[in-house]
Amino acid sequence: MVTPEVVRKALRSVKDPELGLNIVDIGLVYDVTVSEANDVLVKMTLTSPGCPSGPEILEDARLVAEQVEGVNSAAVELVWEPYWTPERMDPRVRAFLG
Repeated sequence: MVTPEVVRKALRSVKDPELGLNIVDIGLVYDVTVSEANDVLVKMTLTSPGCPSGPEILEDARLVAEQVEGVNSAAVELVWEPYWTPERMDPRVRAFLG
């Protein structure tokens, strides 16, 4: 069964190439929804609007979500509200980065 939690777990394989950390732990994934038809929508942001790796990260997230067993289709919506700040990071990751 496809659930938002299963998709989030899969999204941990997508890394921000600049930080070398996964997009879930650094707080870029805001929401994951799964429709009754198993279509997935990932709402996420980037660390900044000018992020040079943005298109690559968004496409990687879409491809990974689409490859989750049972997923019919996947889309990624780039959102800027709320704006990303380091406080959105998992506390362990924030402590690791200092």
